[in-house]
Amino acid sequence: MKACATALFGRRARRRWIHLILGGALAMPYVFVGSVIVGPLLGEDKVFGSLTSQLSAFAMGLPLAAVTALFPLTRPMSVAAVRALCDVPGEALAEGPARSRQARGHTVAWFTLHLGFGGIISGMSLALPPFAVMLIALPFVATLRDSRIGMPEVFGEVWMQALSPVIGVLSLTALAGCAALAGSLLARWAPGLLGPSSADRLAAAEQRAADLAVRNRLARELHDSVGHALSAVTLQASAARRVLDRDPEFVREALAAIEETTRRTVGELDAVLGVLREGGDQASPTAPAPTLDADLDGLLHRTRAGGLRVKATVDLGPPGPAALPPMVSREAYRIVQESLSNALRHAGPDAPVTLRIALDGTALEILAENPLPRDAPAPRPGGGHGLRGITDRARLLGGTVRAGPGAGVWRVNVRLPLKGLPT
Repeated sequence: MKACATALFGRRARRRWIHLILGGALAMPYVFVGSVIVGPLLGEDKVFGSLTSQLSAFAMGLPLAAVTALFPLTRPMSVAAVRALCDVPGEALAEGPARSRQARGHTVAWFTLHLGFGGIISGMSLALPPFAVMLIALPFVATLRDSRIGMPEVFGEVWMQALSPVIGVLSLTALAGCAALAGSLLARWAPGLLGPSSADRLAAAEQRAADLAVRNRLARELHDSVGHALSAVTLQASAARRVLDRDPEFVREALAAIEETTRRTVGELDAVLGVLREGGDQASPTAPAPTLDADLDGLLHRTRAGGLRVKATVDLGPPGPAALPPMVSREAYRIVQESLSNALRHAGPDAPVTLRIALDGTALEILAENPLPRDAPAPRPGGGHGLRGITDRARLLGGTVRAGPGAGVWRVNVRLPLKGLPT
């Protein structure tokens, strides 16, 4: 009994009843238009005359509602109402306007069903409760028994007056049952008619892929810029501490390098966080991405200030780094930065590093070598996060990466094509 009462009058049933009343309210303009069309055909002057004219106007209004359901805002409006009132999981419903012909057809079917069921339940909700209350009060109110307000003659019988409260309660129960059944059917049909179509799923998958690509790019930027800065600052501070009393000039250079490194890294970090705040995929114009042309000399200076002995050779012909495509210049800078950062972390201070950046036919070649420390652990398959970042950047441009130990050194060799870049 409790379960039955909950199904008919519980919170879910009440909310779905409101959803049906909303459908009835939306149906009213179409019913009015239908009555204007049907009235003259049936020879009636009143807007709502006989029951036949009312049903005819309702039947005429539903096709009009189906036509207006083709407007783009119909599905978002319907989805919002279903989520709020029908207890349908949000992930089962589509976002935005219908994109395909099939989705538009489903939206038309849903809107017509919602207004049809809503109109019927709304009419019953307006007519049955007053009638049921009158039946329940009939045995107890003499005025009702005497006048019967147009009720059939049978209600003047004593036995019918005794049964009238039962009939009234059953009428209200039948109304609640019809509303619960109609609400349950609409909630069951909603995922099929308002759920994502194939085009919606494809668009959602493309959006997720684009978001994931942006997140991966931001993760690489954070790892390369912040990770390199922390490694460089740590080693620069360590080197300065060791020679604090013996070489004040080196300490001043190290502190200046720390200041420059942190200032630059804060700018790059602000750019990445700006992308996250704006939800876009472009860096902030106040902190452009570093490139080989503009930032390689500063990177080498800061790295050498940390104690790493870098011997760099740049052979890019007379135009120099400025002739490189912007995408290649940006990614190459990050690859060089990560290679030097790995050398700082693993080879330690005072380690010699050989860096060569040169054009090799139609590709840019980057070669970085540093000696392996004697107590170096065995390299992990696939490398660490830094090597994976280098590989991802090279793959983005259609390049190749070869990295690993050999002849007592750790070597990273990257080739980036200059033609046929992805757009």
